[in-house]
Amino acid sequence: MLDEKKLVQVVPSPRQLRLQQMEFYAFVHFTVNTFTGLEWGDGTEPETIFAPRKLDAMQWVKAVKDAGMKGLILTCKHHDGFCLWPSAYTEHTVAGSPYKEGKGDVVREVSDACKEAGIAFGVYLSPWDRNSKLYGTGTAYDDYFVAQLTELLTGYGPICSVWFDGACGEGENGKKQVYDWDRYYAVIRKLQPDACIHVCGPDIRWCGNEAGHTREAEWSVVPLRTRDTEKIAENSQQDDSVEFRERTIRAQDADLGSRSVLEGETELIWYPAEVNTSIRPGWFYHPEEDDQVRSLEELVHIYLNSVGGNATFLLNIPPTPLGLFHEKDVERLAELGSFIREAFRNNILPDAELTSEQAQEGHGIEQALLDDYDTYYKTSDGVKEDVITISLPEKMPLTYLVLKENLRMSQRIEGFEVLDGEGNRLYEGSVVGYKKIIPLEEVVTDRLYLRITASRVCPTLAFLGLYHK
Repeated sequence: MLDEKKLVQVVPSPRQLRLQQMEFYAFVHFTVNTFTGLEWGDGTEPETIFAPRKLDAMQWVKAVKDAGMKGLILTCKHHDGFCLWPSAYTEHTVAGSPYKEGKGDVVREVSDACKEAGIAFGVYLSPWDRNSKLYGTGTAYDDYFVAQLTELLTGYGPICSVWFDGACGEGENGKKQVYDWDRYYAVIRKLQPDACIHVCGPDIRWCGNEAGHTREAEWSVVPLRTRDTEKIAENSQQDDSVEFRERTIRAQDADLGSRSVLEGETELIWYPAEVNTSIRPGWFYHPEEDDQVRSLEELVHIYLNSVGGNATFLLNIPPTPLGLFHEKDVERLAELGSFIREAFRNNILPDAELTSEQAQEGHGIEQALLDDYDTYYKTSDGVKEDVITISLPEKMPLTYLVLKENLRMSQRIEGFEVLDGEGNRLYEGSVVGYKKIIPLEEVVTDRLYLRITASRVCPTLAFLGLYHK
């Protein structure tokens, strides 16, 4: 029998909670591939090919900030092994390129620009280095990888994220490297204890595809074994395939944390999802894709279903060979940021009358008007259902209803529905988690009912917001 009280004891670490509160952040893929036109390099590219003539990290950061993003993760080294910083452990770096006559450090420029603009900075370091002769040698390669990881974690200020994928192919010696993940994690925890480790890591998990698809119900409390899914060699990406990058979520993976899935599991973890995709078909810049930038409608759809579906949204923007974001990408990012700001600018709940049938004394629904975890709504333990009534001063056109659970008390709500004043069901859902954005477009009413129909121990809400045109 599933013990509900144990379920709600599984909560996020402070670093995980901070990352979820970032909500929306950028990936920036930039390396020798930008100049060869490839998605994956093989490590034989000459350093001299890397020659961005107008690189402007502040242009990147301004575009990211205009989009409403709160962080930026830079591909400091992709599978080709080329380092965007002058690593002391290989000659395959910017120091061997004509960029700033070999005196450039792209990682420094981007981290400094992020700091100046108040944007969190993260690093991507591929565990598969196709340039290194040490790859596939075991401990010697791990020493090399840890040395470069240490450079990034000690030379560029606070790091919010360390992003790993499980890419793993054969080296020149015909061998694959067995990555010493535990050693890598220990280095990160020691040097940057506030950094989340993503995907092939213990803090943030991959949603299962790179196309922007999201689950209908995304759980953060999942079995411990979920943590190792992307580290399994046969599941890792061993070549550059569209099938891998655009694969959809497998049916058996659609549910990771419902009661039926958790039944019989003895070890559970808090492991929230990240949705990652690119603003273009490729992860690196290709001029032939200039007319294939995702539409505003596509990006809004992904945003609402990721950030608004208990996941974070990692959107890649690839710089051009000049070292700039393309003007079409910049324009689309600005449009997306404008949409987000406008859509969630006018919260009308402070002017509404709110009532709850089952709220615990001291935790009435009015406690959810402030968007924080110090004040919150809840019922008494064992009271798993409730009806919250929202009465507006007059009928008005609505756009979105936003729910946020108090994650310090875990993820609890398992079922809910939204009805209008006449009792017509407008929406039915299961999970809420960090944030649930419920579309109410074309709904005109002066009353809404939020019926919580199922929960673990008791429901909580840290925030409730209602928006209109």
